[in-house]
Amino acid sequence: MRDAIKKWAVNRLGATGEFDVLPLIGSKEFVAWLPTFLQSRKVLFPKVAYPTYNVGAIIAGAEPLAVDLDAQSWPDSDLAWINSPSNPTGRVHTESELKAAISYSRTHNTPVVSDECYLEFGDTARPVSILSYTDGQNSNILAVHSLSKRSSMAGYRGAFVIGDPTLIKKILEIRKHAGMMVPLPIQHAMIAALSDDTHVLAQRDRYNQRRKTLAPALESIGFRIEHSEAGLYIWCTRGQDSWKSVEALAQLGILVTPGIFYGTDGAQHVRIAMTATDKAIADAAARITASKAQ
Repeated sequence: MRDAIKKWAVNRLGATGEFDVLPLIGSKEFVAWLPTFLQSRKVLFPKVAYPTYNVGAIIAGAEPLAVDLDAQSWPDSDLAWINSPSNPTGRVHTESELKAAISYSRTHNTPVVSDECYLEFGDTARPVSILSYTDGQNSNILAVHSLSKRSSMAGYRGAFVIGDPTLIKKILEIRKHAGMMVPLPIQHAMIAALSDDTHVLAQRDRYNQRRKTLAPALESIGFRIEHSEAGLYIWCTRGQDSWKSVEALAQLGILVTPGIFYGTDGAQHVRIAMTATDKAIADAAARITASKAQ
């Protein structure tokens, strides 16, 4: 399995230089426990972000700090998370943003961990791994990937981290005692999934078509789509409290997530998952469009 991950990291992510890999029982579990494993005292994460970055810092007894995406403005820390494509916004980091995060890591001697679980699902932007910009100098840089997203294997709990061999060795030494090893049947499933790209391309096309179906309907009732250039979600706003948008869509039989769950900067947005069936997405779009005429 490690060989399959390494081959995929070179061929798909453009990883170069010395790097190691570590299989994980899930990316969520890794995000939640990494600050504890590294004994971090201050953890940075984006202002609009997956809540587990914050919770992981709390579990570790560290100070959680939400920051802007520009790494040049970040304070000193023991661990910094970036997420591209973003959950919930679908925003893709630019080359300059990724390079700024690498520069921050080197200047502050701080681990920067790039959560890239949605990397395979670009739409109007092409996501790129942070590992492609390190020039083979991977010290204090990690990239996290998950077959839950890439291969729709959420129930398998199969994920992995790639990057700095010294940092991965440190994590592994602690994990030997904490458990969290990947079961053998899941390892075989991960090898099979990483050895095939056809299913990934098909799923990416499916998500992007669902976005094309749903986005115009949302815009027709006053929602503005922001970012959403990659990933599994539409991030949108009508300039009102997120719970009001949740209520309005719930009245049409559509369940969405209030943006406030992802930070105060998301208080006027909602996240809409495109993980329902094609038929359910089409039905939702039709109900939204029909509501405009009422």
